[in-house]
Amino acid sequence: MEKSIPVHVSAIMDGNGRWAQRQGKERVNGHVEGVRRVRECVEQCIARGVRYFSVYAFSEENWNRPAAEVGFLMQLMHKSIFDEMESLLANGVRFRVLGNMERIAPELREAIAQLESMTASNDRLDLIVFLSYSGRWDILQAARRIALERPQDAASLTMEDFSSYLVTAGIPDPDLIIRTSGEQRISNYLLWQGAYSEFYFTDTLWPDFGREELDRALDSYASRDRRYGKVK
Repeated sequence: MEKSIPVHVSAIMDGNGRWAQRQGKERVNGHVEGVRRVRECVEQCIARGVRYFSVYAFSEENWNRPAAEVGFLMQLMHKSIFDEMESLLANGVRFRVLGNMERIAPELREAIAQLESMTASNDRLDLIVFLSYSGRWDILQAARRIALERPQDAASLTMEDFSSYLVTAGIPDPDLIIRTSGEQRISNYLLWQGAYSEFYFTDTLWPDFGREELDRALDSYASRDRRYGKVK
């Protein structure tokens, strides 16, 4: 019997700093290694038939980290865009970034827009990076837009209507959300979209999360019975 493959897999990439510290390295080295794991997971998602792969790269709360670390992470994002450009194009991957882009530096926004445009017609896999994102911010910005754009019919608003105002409009809700490093919480991530997601928690730190770990998560998903509140 063929295994059930999730359409959309999302990862809360946790443990980069701890991984580096255990290696006796600076925290930033963990983030560099973490980028390599994203590439590996993208390749494995393609191989397994996953259509959307998203990652929680930087939360709204992460802006409270030391300025030097935040600056490095933004530089790493900028560098990764150019380093991964050829691979994304060759593998038919569409690149997208979602979040509160008003907080992102103009030069990084420009680089993001450039790669999004270059990969817009790719349809093998969508790689979605959540940057400067939080679930509460997403819901709030949707509510504000609705209040401005359709105040007269707010009472008749459906859940589908509301979803169309979230930054993920047009993207399927995640079937599977993976969190690494042993933490078992959602951390303000995809609060609306993850209402019926399956969760997979692992003690593995993100820089050690590769193809085999992803396969284990996908196999765990395939073994579950998703009922959405119904009786089967």
